[in-house]
Amino acid sequence: MIFEAAVSAARTDTFLGERYRRIARRRGKKRAIVAVGRSILVIIWALLSDEGAQFVDLGPGYYASRANSERKVRNHVRELQALGYTVTLNPAA
Repeated sequence: MIFEAAVSAARTDTFLGERYRRIARRRGKKRAIVAVGRSILVIIWALLSDEGAQFVDLGPGYYASRANSERKVRNHVRELQALGYTVTLNPAA
């Protein structure tokens, strides 16, 4: 029953739908459904255990909004330098 809810959530344009798509790309559809099912159970538990809790969907853009491009560039440059490369960055036009 929880997996049916996870499959339904995977088809939506919500945080859980985006979570499914991200995991399915890397791990496969079955593991993604189990992960989304677990996320649903965690949400249910949090709502039932705290009377004042309210559910607020984070939205499908949650992961994209947390990505920091400057941090990615810095980490990649650091990794290349650790491998012995000299890195010069030229922004694309």
